[in-house]
Amino acid sequence: MIFRLTRKLFLLVASMTLTVLAGTALAATTTTTYTVQMTVVASCVIGSASTLNFGGSQGVITTNVDQTSTVQVQCTDTTPYNVGFNVGTGAGATVAVRKMTNAGNTINYSLYSDSGRTTVWGNTVGTDTVAATGNGASQSYTVYGRVPPQTTPAPATYSDTITVTVTY
Repeated sequence: MIFRLTRKLFLLVASMTLTVLAGTALAATTTTTYTVQMTVVASCVIGSASTLNFGGSQGVITTNVDQTSTVQVQCTDTTPYNVGFNVGTGAGATVAVRKMTNAGNTINYSLYSDSGRTTVWGNTVGTDTVAATGNGASQSYTVYGRVPPQTTPAPATYSDTITVTVTY
């Protein structure tokens, strides 16, 4: 009886060993490597430019009317760039005196890059644009607008369209 148990135990252990060895003998592996890459080039995008609204209900323009808007720019990390604004679409406008219009009437205004409204924001790189370096994330710029005291035109809604340019 002991011989039978021993023999059965021996056969069981031998069978398990052969199964393990057979599985090991059949398994083989090999490896290699490959390259993953991407080339990033210098680039910038204008994420948004919010409306500069000087207010919906202005009467006679006898004092400065100040408002702000925001421009979002995103450039690749370490990319130098400049943000500029053109003169707009108002006839006779300049960087210093832009013009909102309606039916031939105008309201003069200016855009500034500083809260004190002393540095006019234009579109000549190295002169009146805002220079920065990209960090890969969206960067926010506040546009400071001012309508100075002036002869008030007829009641209407006045507007202008400004083009934002990012040079990099």
